[in-house]
Amino acid sequence: MQDHLGGGFFRYCVDANWTIPHFEKMLYDNAQLLSVYAHAATSANADSNLRDTCTIAAHGIVDWLARDMTAPDGAFFSSLDADSEHEEGKYYLWTHDELRAVLGDADFPLAEAAFGLDGPPNFENRAWHLLRAVPVDALAGHFKQAPQEITTRLTTIRQCMLDARTTRVSPARDDKILIAWNALVISGLARSARLFDEPRCADMARRALAALRESAWIGGALFANVAAPAARIPGFLDDHAFLLDALLETMQVEFEAGNLDWAIALADALCDKFLDRESGGFWFSTPEHATPLARGRNWSDDATPNGNGIAIRALLRLGHLIGDTRYLDVAERALRAASGALRQYPDACASVLRALDEFERPRPQVVVRCSQAQQAEWRVALREAASETISTLDSDAIDAFIVPAGCSALPGMLAAREPRGDNGTAYVCTGLTCQPPVTTPAELADTLRTATSGQRRPS
Repeated sequence: MQDHLGGGFFRYCVDANWTIPHFEKMLYDNAQLLSVYAHAATSANADSNLRDTCTIAAHGIVDWLARDMTAPDGAFFSSLDADSEHEEGKYYLWTHDELRAVLGDADFPLAEAAFGLDGPPNFENRAWHLLRAVPVDALAGHFKQAPQEITTRLTTIRQCMLDARTTRVSPARDDKILIAWNALVISGLARSARLFDEPRCADMARRALAALRESAWIGGALFANVAAPAARIPGFLDDHAFLLDALLETMQVEFEAGNLDWAIALADALCDKFLDRESGGFWFSTPEHATPLARGRNWSDDATPNGNGIAIRALLRLGHLIGDTRYLDVAERALRAASGALRQYPDACASVLRALDEFERPRPQVVVRCSQAQQAEWRVALREAASETISTLDSDAIDAFIVPAGCSALPGMLAAREPRGDNGTAYVCTGLTCQPPVTTPAELADTLRTATSGQRRPS
């Protein structure tokens, strides 16, 4: 499934052995996989092999996004076709002659073994789709080199092969910019930026978010696509919910008061336009969409997460952040509306189940108020405090916002969370229950441990 040269993942496999993909690459697939691999790579329970594998996969997705999928303004295109020159997969396939011509006799044997070209052709009996066929340790034993030497050589080999591949006729790119899919990418990049402490991911998330604000948030309304006025489509539930989640994630990388204002406006628009006021929960569309069928409301996940589930989680997080019970009440009512679906087919409703879990056991939130100069020290303290509680929480179970001391006119409860003393102040809350304020980074771990003592790792 993975493109071992260019990064990213293909859409799905077409054989029982999971060796040959359908070669299309989709933005929404890779957006969600980025979060999965970043979390797995930074999990306290990951062994070194899993950590290395997942780190490579996550960074490969980011490389692919940056190289092949980024529009000039920072937003992201939708997909790459499977075909080039009227042949599926042609861009990604290799023969022995092609590989030897690129690498020469010295590196050809290592590449042949590493990528599975030493067996029969695995694509239509005529060419090879690259696999990670042999672990590095086994290659090291066979070629009588240290594992680190093999890894270094493979890095060089991959780059040589990628450079050669870029001279081929590339698959066509679908250059539509869809807001829901972009929001999934922004969320994944922001989470990866925090988990890996990776500035590149943070910069890409911020650029994309700024591009969407400029081109899709127009006159206080969100559109589903970036297009000329006549081709714009009003935003659906998923566009609003996914973008609200992306804003909450990005504000944890770098807090901007303008993004919080946008998140509140977006949450209000979501409730105003999509709320089922009779039964609770959210419709997928609005009367403005003039769809030929009745407005739908569903609870199950599909190729993308369920809009109701993401909306509920985002409203819970935003409501607790600013202390606005309107959002909490709407989220609770939506969960009650989903109760029938959760009883009948819970395995199809993962996003709503996660929202229910966070309603019953609210996510711990940390709000730090400090000067710009103190932010780095507090970030280190947050990372260390989170790692000490990781045995009971998954790596994405804590929200942490570092709000500059100079931010004024903050909404709701945030206005009362002012910096105290010279070192800044951390406010640690779980739902509506808060611990005493912490005035030094060194105290944060103990306070966070107390706040999360009743939490358990989701099963």
